[in-house]
Amino acid sequence: MAISSPLGSRQTVAALLTLTAVTGLVDAVSYLRLGHVFVANMTGNVVFLGFSADPRAGLSAAASIVAIAGFLLGALAGGRAAHALAAARPAHWLAGTFTAEALILAVAAVLIGAGVLPFAGGGKYATIAVLAVALGVQNSTVRHLGAPDLTTTVLTLTLTGLAADSALAGGPGARPHRRLGSVAAMLAGAAAGAGMIGWWPPVAVIAAAAVLVAAVAVAFLTTVPATARKPLHRAPRPALQA
Repeated sequence: MAISSPLGSRQTVAALLTLTAVTGLVDAVSYLRLGHVFVANMTGNVVFLGFSADPRAGLSAAASIVAIAGFLLGALAGGRAAHALAAARPAHWLAGTFTAEALILAVAAVLIGAGVLPFAGGGKYATIAVLAVALGVQNSTVRHLGAPDLTTTVLTLTLTGLAADSALAGGPGARPHRRLGSVAAMLAGAAAGAGMIGWWPPVAVIAAAAVLVAAVAVAFLTTVPATARKPLHRAPRPALQA
């Protein structure tokens, strides 16, 4: 069952578009520095796993398998949190899970900076697994949040809906702002990640992703839900009787 966001519509959209940009940032690091593997877009990993049957493809079946396994582990943890907490305390559920994601990314950044999680050799599989767990938590959480067209990861259905539901296709021609925003956020995150890697170590990109996710967690924790906000104007007091 989808859980309604405790935030207002615009705030929810902003939060999920931020997480979409995070997906682009982290996948830029994994694809460009960890051997052509995704830690968020599992469709790509399944395809890469098939492509790796050709030894000339230069793709690692092990890397794809580790990423998928780590992602499933994170999704499992996120799913358990959703089923246990989402219905009763949605704001605390969202703040808690995104805080957990931010902490995983922050710890990964520290360990990468210290050389404990490498980007080469057999040790890179640990790096892939940790990053995939973080994005699995994110995707599992967003799946339980009722926000159409804002999956933060998969854009295939988003692009399909953008074209198939348009007026040109004979559809309702509904405002495509969310779908276009998702595409733009993913593109911006991926471009920013690729650009940052050109100037700074990849650890800086992971740290930036952790900060963005932490900001989303704080937004869900501190913003008063729309249903709980006090009215701006007090009701007039009844006139005193003589």
